[in-house]
Amino acid sequence: MIRAFLHICAICLLGVSTIHAAEPANPRTMQFPPLHYTIPRAERVLLTNGIPVYLLQDRELPIVSVTALIRTGSVYDPPGKSGLAALTGAQLRAGGSSTLSPDQLDETLEFMASSVESSFGSDLGTVSLNSLTKNLEQTLQLFSDLLFHPMFDEQRLAVAKQQALEMIRRQNDDPKALADRELHRAIYAGHPLGAVPTAESIAAINRTDLQAFHRRFVRPDTIILAVAGDFDRKELLVILNRLVGSIQPNGPVDIPRIAPVSQQFKKEVLYVPKQVNQSVIRMGHLGITKDDPDLYAVRVLDFILGGSFTSRLMMEIRTNQGLAYHVGSHFDVGRRFTGSFTAETETRADATAKVIGLMHSIISGIRNEPVTEQELVLAKESLVNSFLFGFTTPASVVIQQARLEYYGYAPDFLDRYRQRIAAVSREDLLRTARRLLHPTALKLVVVGDQQKFDRPLTLFGDVKSLELK
Repeated sequence: MIRAFLHICAICLLGVSTIHAAEPANPRTMQFPPLHYTIPRAERVLLTNGIPVYLLQDRELPIVSVTALIRTGSVYDPPGKSGLAALTGAQLRAGGSSTLSPDQLDETLEFMASSVESSFGSDLGTVSLNSLTKNLEQTLQLFSDLLFHPMFDEQRLAVAKQQALEMIRRQNDDPKALADRELHRAIYAGHPLGAVPTAESIAAINRTDLQAFHRRFVRPDTIILAVAGDFDRKELLVILNRLVGSIQPNGPVDIPRIAPVSQQFKKEVLYVPKQVNQSVIRMGHLGITKDDPDLYAVRVLDFILGGSFTSRLMMEIRTNQGLAYHVGSHFDVGRRFTGSFTAETETRADATAKVIGLMHSIISGIRNEPVTEQELVLAKESLVNSFLFGFTTPASVVIQQARLEYYGYAPDFLDRYRQRIAAVSREDLLRTARRLLHPTALKLVVVGDQQKFDRPLTLFGDVKSLELK
């Protein structure tokens, strides 16, 4: 795998070296032979209890990685206990197992040069291991114990809660994180995706809550495994069936139904007072799901509008006017729920309104007329040629394919991705921009000192000031 990747890079470098030395190279006009890359195919098998396992062997190094994808996440946090999923995910590993205390587990893994990590995000939980091939069976035993029989040690949980409370106490110290949080809350207001942990919700969580959350969501019928590295297929499946495949679900699966995000687009202007010399600007609204018919056009649109160093936002606000070091925008495609469109930058306080106006203008402008042919070609070639960097290791390959099943993508989604990107036209982009971008309905969040702004935020609508707690 690594040798093949290096071979591709060598071909690219060879192409560069053939350019005549006397001619100055223009990166905008340089041409390279097309990259041909075939995604390695992982094998899919079922354990005796029905858990799907994706397998990809790679003998280059004596290392094996295993990742469990689990149908869980913070979107399932019960009312009043935001942060439960995150604590459960972290303490599943940190809190020890039914056979080893947290300290004993740490020492055992360190002795074998193995690692086991766990975390729960918004709609996906993962437990993963990395092990030398010679220690795989012992590490898998620990992995299985943690996955199905975690201890959730009281002392470790108490420390984790104190750390979470301290993070909440200090969450308003970082203007960028503060702006990101408030924009997210505004976009998903009234939906579980918009809930954030508070001091009260963290204090309300106890060990019994973690145990109940784990029992409900970490089960054989909510798990997909991805395995990559140096293993013997027959021996591995015997071990997996003994340690993981023998676990039977306790009753029918009970995943709560989460209502869809309400498709409402309404302008808001939110101001967060902060005595700083630089304003943090965030704006956005609801985006799309993975099933949107314009998904591929969105990827190209992202690159042109704000997702690259040559994007319209970057070229105008940073390069031409020197008003920001970084500026960009992005459609975060939702996989189980509707995603979001966001744009962001930071600028000096006395340019705040000017930069907001420029961002609005640029976002609106891409809806008015087709992008140039040069923009289209650069975006499509960049996306197609960078595709292979998502598959630089066997683990990344096998996890990508397991995620397709986890999120319900078509099995050939990755195989068709480059061809569908290449097929996007200027007309597709204009239609997509007009359908999915709503510049008159953006949620605007500004963190800064309004006494230093060049013009008042009321220029953009009625302003709601948010008090920091």
